[in-house]
Amino acid sequence: MHGADEEEEATAAVRGPRVSVASTQTDSMAGQIPRLSKVNLFTLFSLWMELFPSTEQRKKSQVKKSGLVVVKNMTIIGLHCSSTDLHAGQIALIKHGSKLKNCDLYFSRKPCSTCLKMIVNAGVNRISYWPADPEISLQNEASNPVTTGDAKLDAKAVERLKSNSRARVCVLLQPLVCYMVQFIEETSTKLDFIQKIAKSQPDFNTDFYTACRQERIKEYESLFLISNEETHKQILMTIGLENLCENPYFSNLRQNMKDLVLVLATVAASVPVFGCFGFYSSEPQPTNETCHQGLPQEIARHCMVQARLLAYRTEDHKTGVGAIIWAEEKSRGCDGTGAMYFVGCGYNAFPVGSEYADFPHMDDKQKDREIRKFRYIIHAEQNALTFRCREIKPDERSMIFVTKCPCDECVPLIKGAGIKQIYAGDIDAGKKKADISYMKFGELEGVSKFTWQLNPCHPNAVEFHDPTMRENGVQKTKSIDDQQHQHKKLCLGHY
Repeated sequence: MHGADEEEEATAAVRGPRVSVASTQTDSMAGQIPRLSKVNLFTLFSLWMELFPSTEQRKKSQVKKSGLVVVKNMTIIGLHCSSTDLHAGQIALIKHGSKLKNCDLYFSRKPCSTCLKMIVNAGVNRISYWPADPEISLQNEASNPVTTGDAKLDAKAVERLKSNSRARVCVLLQPLVCYMVQFIEETSTKLDFIQKIAKSQPDFNTDFYTACRQERIKEYESLFLISNEETHKQILMTIGLENLCENPYFSNLRQNMKDLVLVLATVAASVPVFGCFGFYSSEPQPTNETCHQGLPQEIARHCMVQARLLAYRTEDHKTGVGAIIWAEEKSRGCDGTGAMYFVGCGYNAFPVGSEYADFPHMDDKQKDREIRKFRYIIHAEQNALTFRCREIKPDERSMIFVTKCPCDECVPLIKGAGIKQIYAGDIDAGKKKADISYMKFGELEGVSKFTWQLNPCHPNAVEFHDPTMRENGVQKTKSIDDQQHQHKKLCLGHY
């Protein structure tokens, strides 16, 4: 990921109250837009990887599914989630081996002793975990004392491994900068993903986004938060975080957790499951070439949300863009992501090592061309390619997810790198804006383009509002469950 030389101080919640020293790749951006810290970005990625779509039938188990982000020199080199057979930590050992030395690992749950002993042995630098229910769950019913006892024994083993290892095993959470959640919510409604749906609405509104966001908040709070404070304190004490159970540390910790879940839900809702909207190609695809066949919609959406999260690391005060590259092996791997594996990611920013004030940051057509940012900003796609951790193989299906249409500067790079598919919004396609042009995207050949749109197979299939659902003259949005039902019913078989 872009910004490999950045050193960012994080809050170690296990050591005291919320004190955060936030820095950026360049010098301070005081007075600029709110920005996610890298530590919080890695934490959000770990939570989101826990939700990676899977076709596996998971048995009811004491072991919770978990997500994992592997970071080296503040750059993501691996995104993983547990499978039915392997925990996330075990998968990291298989995928990276000795390359884990000096890496930082971000888990969506505190890893079990089986994973921790191998990770520590690999020489990792730091292990951060989400301070709620651990991988070996402590939230079993009281009627099952055997499994609860096993979980407590494992927690004790984890603590012993933690206290006798060189690796720092801790909780890293930073408070969000002021107005971050509000900024994310406001910018989300202006994106291609929301605007295209809104324009199909009779009243041109974004009520559906609000409904979707509330559904996601409810869902993710049940997954990642512990509603009962006393239960949360008991779990914290069992996993060795008893010093966080006193206020103000406990209230600060819960607020940080709640804020991050709110961010995740808000960003996830910005690429909604809604009707027959999704990532589709408007061009006929060769049926005999697997590399040109589109991904399942749920996976494409999941990866685009990752790109959306990256966009909130931008140094461009006007337009944040995120990009992430995934590829697919010939056969299914051991990871919970199936055959898919992470290649690289980035966001738009000024060159590494520069100071924010060194370059212009204006794109106004009325301004002198010398003080426009376009010639100086490194684009998200360019950073994703520059800081990739894996090579792009010509015989494998590779795909890049970009939060907006790639410009004329990036399209040749994407094709030249051998990427097989582009997933993006396309409102800017075919347009020229000030110094930046999007003309080449529509003319691109040899690379499949999947843009956010209504399924071409069902251009008039879904009526997004039920005319009977009116109350006091105000039109109401159908529930998310209804939308998902329509989506599956009408679009099944066209993924």
